[in-house]
Amino acid sequence: MVNHRLVTIIAKKELRGLSEEKTIILAILLQLFIAMFSSFLMVGLSAMYDPSMYGRISGVQYGIGYAGNDTLLLDLLARDPSLMVYQMDPGNAIGALKERKLAAVVWPSGTSPDAEEPVVVKLYTIKNDIQSTVIEVKVKDILLDYEGILRDIRRDRLDLQPITVTPSRPVAGSTFYEFIYGLLIPLLLFMPAIISAGLVIDLITEEFQQQTLDTLRSTPATLEEIVNGKILACIAIIPIQVVLWLFLLMLNGIRIASVIEILLHVVFASTALILIAATVAVHYQERTKAQFIFSTATIVVILLILALPSNPVNLIVLLAVGGAPVTHWAVMAASISACLILLIVIRNVIQKKEFA
Repeated sequence: MVNHRLVTIIAKKELRGLSEEKTIILAILLQLFIAMFSSFLMVGLSAMYDPSMYGRISGVQYGIGYAGNDTLLLDLLARDPSLMVYQMDPGNAIGALKERKLAAVVWPSGTSPDAEEPVVVKLYTIKNDIQSTVIEVKVKDILLDYEGILRDIRRDRLDLQPITVTPSRPVAGSTFYEFIYGLLIPLLLFMPAIISAGLVIDLITEEFQQQTLDTLRSTPATLEEIVNGKILACIAIIPIQVVLWLFLLMLNGIRIASVIEILLHVVFASTALILIAATVAVHYQERTKAQFIFSTATIVVILLILALPSNPVNLIVLLAVGGAPVTHWAVMAASISACLILLIVIRNVIQKKEFA
């Protein structure tokens, strides 16, 4: 019979010793930094995720030199409130750009919109400059509108009628929305599980490798109680981190629905991962081998789980936006069942090692 008091004592001892685990502390501090400054980070990171974000997040007005005749393109550029357009000679415009008095120069050819020849538009920007990226994104949208106008003007020349393709579902969406709910929140919430799984392997295998297990077993605690205490310590830090990350995300203005349900899903899924790691650690008793086997097995298991439409990661995203189906309770029940099965498995593995 497991002595729960001894398990709790061992768990408290391991929690106090976490302050000496520099790798774990650094990983937690990194997550803390991401959660605290998520509103700032999501601007830069989502711009990397989708470079067109540069054009949408900038509220600065940029000076643009227009070196050409008065055409439809000039009107389109002038309508953009973030652009200040100046009609200039090409030489003066390029000179102003080199002196950084302008952000870009647009130089269209003098071809009439209804002419036979193609309309050529040259865009000059400052090389290797972040401002140039913003300008390119803004001007690209305007040039696409201009191209559409030219196509309408010249459509009478077409011998064949173009086929209109309609997407089966809308593709457009907010990159901020996708980045926050599709990447940032799942990453922050499931990272503690990965950290705790690696930690439980270290805590168990170091007892075998440093031969301190015999000293611990000289106390009233059994091997099962020692392992359970280490597992409990690794599980205990997960809800603390998850609640803190969710609080900091909401503090940054990110709306998160169904916090309790999210917490329960993360805790049970993380517990299953930790129990797998603990089983591998007890079986192999050697850190390098156990970490390698666990990492390989985890990748396979995660890929199989992610192939399911109602996997925990998808459900976390749906719960965060308030659109999860009622079936998420069934998935939670499956996670709890997996934890109970893994508890039986690890108990059998411990008993085999103890009486081997």
